[in-house]
Amino acid sequence: MLRILVLNCRSAALALTLLLALVIGVLTLIPLNVPQAMPGSDKHHHLIAFAALALPTAALAPRLLWGLLPALALYGVLIEVLQPFVGRSGDQRDALADGLGLITGSGLGLLLYRPLQRLKRRAPALTE
Repeated sequence: MLRILVLNCRSAALALTLLLALVIGVLTLIPLNVPQAMPGSDKHHHLIAFAALALPTAALAPRLLWGLLPALALYGVLIEVLQPFVGRSGDQRDALADGLGLITGSGLGLLLYRPLQRLKRRAPALTE
């Protein structure tokens, strides 16, 4: 039972991370024909998006995080390299904001890990 729960957490973490990566990729690589409608600076958007990208793995399967973080950082750099080809501007500071977001999301997720583990242990008692 515990092994299934661990596998489900890993699978859920990776599935959420891949889904968020897809959404971030689409939103950052579609050409902008209209002025930015979301409040805040572009750097804040990058930080928040990449924090959200790292958070599920950090909170649900932190052992996978350390292997995944370099790939996510490279993903942020790749987005910045590709943006000029779709009519947007690539910016090194955006890649830096991506990295800060990964650190922020990882930290928040790691803080959530223990409380989530306690909830998982209580879950069978709650369903009986």
